[in-house]
Amino acid sequence: MESPQSQGPLADIKVLDLSRILAGPTVTQLLGDYGADVIKVERPGHGDDTRKWGPPFVKDPAGNDTTESAYYLAANRNKRSLTVDISTPKGAALIRRLAARADILVENYKTGGLAKYGLDYDALRADNPALVYCSITGFGQTGPNAHLPGYDLMAQGYGGMMSLTGEPDGEPMKVGVGIADVMCGMYAVSGILAALHHRDRTGQGQHIDVALVDTQIAWLINEGTNYLLSGNLPERRGNQHPNIVPYQVFQAADGHLIVAVGNDSQFARFAALLGAPELADNPDYTTNAARIANRDALIDTLVPLVAAMPKQALLDAMKANNVPCGEVNNLAEVFDSPQVAARDMKIRMEHAHGPVDLIGNPVKLSRTPVTYRKAPPLCGADTDEILADWLGPSDDVSP
Repeated sequence: MESPQSQGPLADIKVLDLSRILAGPTVTQLLGDYGADVIKVERPGHGDDTRKWGPPFVKDPAGNDTTESAYYLAANRNKRSLTVDISTPKGAALIRRLAARADILVENYKTGGLAKYGLDYDALRADNPALVYCSITGFGQTGPNAHLPGYDLMAQGYGGMMSLTGEPDGEPMKVGVGIADVMCGMYAVSGILAALHHRDRTGQGQHIDVALVDTQIAWLINEGTNYLLSGNLPERRGNQHPNIVPYQVFQAADGHLIVAVGNDSQFARFAALLGAPELADNPDYTTNAARIANRDALIDTLVPLVAAMPKQALLDAMKANNVPCGEVNNLAEVFDSPQVAARDMKIRMEHAHGPVDLIGNPVKLSRTPVTYRKAPPLCGADTDEILADWLGPSDDVSP
């Protein structure tokens, strides 16, 4: 018998996943990592669109590409796949039966898109008032844009992130990964766990309305509040920080490194390491506020000083003198690093086509650790097993 520790904190929770692409699957993968039984509902013969978003694809034992992309693998472990056509009366009825037994339902259809199948929150709570039902859309269930589709790039553009990202004289730039999708998923998970706690106290489920644009606006954090407080539009600064100087990437003699000076004493030590201790005594640079006011002149002074020093020697000196700094790693360097190995941030799972390397979960729970029980499933691979587990023996439980 498995111990509670090996089952995970959500081992008694059933999740019906009607989501696709990235934001919703991020939610359900996290819930699965915490032990929940996650059922990924997919269209017969097609499945999640991201299965085909490659290359790269998983290789079969002969070295040939399969139809399972790396993109799909990124957000779909610890799930079982069930294929059902929800557009048919029989398929919709099956989902309603499963939803009656679920603790959580996650969907990312267009606003109102599931109502025509009788799979909206109001319809499903009639049979399961304890259901926690999470809807993820581009703009939310209300407002003038509620009917519009939502994609990560559009959320970053509409929500202001692209106006902050990129070089000052370049075009507005998106973040290098689908960060609006991923962060929307993170907010959704926290809302779901809060709703579960409320349900456990009261027996009442609820509808959670989460939007890509809303969550992207929420993580404008200091730049957003800088604008709200001052009324001044922030500028794109590349790798520089709007409120701390120097805090950016510099070019050393043989590569790039990060300098993240957070206070005045750190700046004094940094200046001394560069052979220019007098900078810390200059009233233009003594305080962070002064350094912000004289940013351009200071950076122009620092750039050649850093460029004259070997990267590793400067990093070693900064670390030895408690000046915050860091490497700018490529992904090979990231996943080969001893820190990644020590933190189990690269994992290997046995996929249907053979072993695959995936990114680990960053949450380290001392009593109920994350478990990696099932690699991302093939489309529909678990249909019969799921129906038997959730609905029990029946003469007609096929989708």
